[in-house]
Amino acid sequence: MDVTQPKQEHLLALKVMRLTKPTLFTNIPVTCEERDLPGDLFNQLMKDDPSTVKGAETLMLGEMLTLPQNFGNIFLGETFSSYISVHNDSHQVVKDILVKADLQTSSQRLNLSASTAAVAELKPDCCIDDVIHHEVKEIGTHILVCAVSYTTQTGEKMYFRKFFKFQVLKPLDVKTKFYNAETDEVFLEAQIQNITTSPMFMEKVSLEPSIMYNVAELNAVSQNGESMSTFGTRTYLQPMDTRQYLYCLKPKQEFAEKAGVIKGVTVVGKLDIVWKTNLGERGRLQTSQLQRMAPGYGDVRLSLETIPDTVNLEEPFDITCKITNCSSERTMDLVLEMCNTNSIHWCGVSGRQLGKLHPISSLHLTLTLLSSVQGLQSISGLRLTDTFLKRTYEYDDIAQVCVVSSKIKEN
Repeated sequence: MDVTQPKQEHLLALKVMRLTKPTLFTNIPVTCEERDLPGDLFNQLMKDDPSTVKGAETLMLGEMLTLPQNFGNIFLGETFSSYISVHNDSHQVVKDILVKADLQTSSQRLNLSASTAAVAELKPDCCIDDVIHHEVKEIGTHILVCAVSYTTQTGEKMYFRKFFKFQVLKPLDVKTKFYNAETDEVFLEAQIQNITTSPMFMEKVSLEPSIMYNVAELNAVSQNGESMSTFGTRTYLQPMDTRQYLYCLKPKQEFAEKAGVIKGVTVVGKLDIVWKTNLGERGRLQTSQLQRMAPGYGDVRLSLETIPDTVNLEEPFDITCKITNCSSERTMDLVLEMCNTNSIHWCGVSGRQLGKLHPISSLHLTLTLLSSVQGLQSISGLRLTDTFLKRTYEYDDIAQVCVVSSKIKEN
């Protein structure tokens, strides 16, 4: 006959509590006009309520703090803090107590215990306390595993553990867009949306560029000699609100001179976002490395270095072009042809030899032209022919210029 042994009660008790900051107490004001039936009763009750602000009783926000009533939400980028307490509920002295706390995520298991040494003994009604901290870097299910091992007075080794499951949510929705300028500059627009249920104070949103680029933030304007944020002095982001941040990336000189380097998929950097929520709780997120697909320019690239914004009608003006051999292997022998359009007329000799252009090298060329039509005119009609391969590259609508009457410009 088999006899089942009763389950032995543990001598130690384990308690785990999440450490979060309190929130400001809110109440719902109930009031009425003096001519109504309750008269001044509701107003007097609110004045006597200790949670209301004296002199502003109708405000929902009070001066008292409320302790957390539940586990609450944990968001990616925040610091998870927890208080672990092991209490001796028995009348015995317990020896060799070891408390271990691990955090299991979808990809790894992390040890959060501050100390791995065992406590020699724990007397009755005494406890062992520990506070653990962890910056949350993954979303999804997390499991806090707390294990306790100890030895009783009779020398029996005991062991138990508890599991605490919680979800890590996504606080921000980040979308990025790239815009390529006529030059080598790249503009990055970052759209950041607060998808939590509480407002955020955006402490910092910066772009850390890769080694190939320099970055300039375009989120401030100069006012009375001081730099002012375009979002104002109080950069709060309300729930479900979206804000756009703009950055200008320019290749460093050593990379800009090598036209074949910045092509295809290139890494431009990563966003670093820091915010604060209720009572200054801090969160931080860094995106993965942002990549962009550089526009393809083919074998030969023609770009404008200088061009006037406004020119006079039927008066010559100069532009400076940069011609780059984007090939990494082949030398080109180029011929320049200039074809007139209905409004743009080139000055100079068409079909002239530009000479040999070696791989990953450039040459600068100043050209003169005039316009016979007023208004916004597109500059077109340039043709480059590689005499080695008998291949012609056409360049139309490479820029626009505003053409005005000389009388209007003088006035």
